[in-house]
Amino acid sequence: MKAVMIGLALFLVMGCGRSDAKKLSEELEARNKAWEAEVEALSNARPNEPTKAKATAGSKLWEFITESAVFSSPVIGPDSTLYVGSRDNNLYAINGKSAGKLWQFETGGEVWCSPTIGFGGTVYIGSVDKKLYALNGKTGGKLWEFETKGSVSSSPAIGPDGTLYVGSDDNKLYAINSKSGVMLWEFETEAKVFSSPAIGLDGAVYVGSFDKKLYAINGKTGGKLWEFETGGPVNSSPAIGPDGTVYVGSYDNKLYALSGKTGGKLWEFETGERVGSSPAIDSGGTVYVGSGDKKLYAINGKTGVKLWEFETGDEVYSSPAITSDGTVCVGSADKKLYAINSNSGAKLWEFETGDMAWSSPTIGPDGTIYIGSYDKKIYAIKTDSTGPAKSPWPMFRQNPQHTGRALKKE
Repeated sequence: MKAVMIGLALFLVMGCGRSDAKKLSEELEARNKAWEAEVEALSNARPNEPTKAKATAGSKLWEFITESAVFSSPVIGPDSTLYVGSRDNNLYAINGKSAGKLWQFETGGEVWCSPTIGFGGTVYIGSVDKKLYALNGKTGGKLWEFETKGSVSSSPAIGPDGTLYVGSDDNKLYAINSKSGVMLWEFETEAKVFSSPAIGLDGAVYVGSFDKKLYAINGKTGGKLWEFETGGPVNSSPAIGPDGTVYVGSYDNKLYALSGKTGGKLWEFETGERVGSSPAIDSGGTVYVGSGDKKLYAINGKTGVKLWEFETGDEVYSSPAITSDGTVCVGSADKKLYAINSNSGAKLWEFETGDMAWSSPTIGPDGTIYIGSYDKKIYAIKTDSTGPAKSPWPMFRQNPQHTGRALKKE
């Protein structure tokens, strides 16, 4: 452009009088300098790379699609690998940052339950094919399998000594050596065990059964410590408070608080429908649980008094998870994941999936929420938190590895 303007000036100088030409030349030179200054200003104002919009809480980071509905709750390995089952018979290992598939392992039936990560990164998963599998977390290679006589929809728990505990539709709870896959003992209830076991600080194992009972079992011997009978099947998985109190829901529409030592009832709280959701506990002792009446409840863990309720558009089978900033996240059959203020019960945001969100959300160490949906997908969703709440039982199965084990207070 500068060369064009100089050329034009020379042409005009040659065709005009000396005085007029000089004036015109000066004017063109001034305009040229002004134009160059404008170009420089625009260049400095324009960034070298386009600015990306910052992700806000409740926005999708990525999604991963399977071949069928995802009821399983994701677990997170120490290297941020995500492991989750699908009703397409597979367990998937997914890069937690990029959503790239690392590997998949095919079982002989649908995978309803959630995996557990044990020592050395071994991943344990049950299947409707009646088996529990131990897999190499890096490669997906099978280490061993253990066969029961019924579907395994219960999520395994792993004790501090490495013992695995898992229920089966054959009415039994099994204790299995996590290294060899050899059975240590079995405990028989009177109906199928869909509930996932929880392990107390004293080694007691708590698990529900469709025979309407919650059982406390000696983790070493398999001997029964006590049983507590509710008015309906116990599909909910127990959560354990810092004082050893056991909280569990029942299809009789109630949430129960029981003494972990004796099984004595401390209180009960009645909702409007069956409670298949598993409770979560925050640092202040408040217990959160969903119900088939479409609501999430916040309940005083000591007294059983309702603090607030939040209504969704359909039943809440998903188990709540609590973030470091006190946000309670839970899925609903209305296709949505909700984020709720734990103090007030007010909705902070919602995220809509393509079908029922019955999977229980898992909170990553960076605060990312992972949840499955009946739309066949797993979602990673942004939050404003920095990880799970530092509380006795902040999510389904207690922690992102889903060990199902109570941890000593730090």
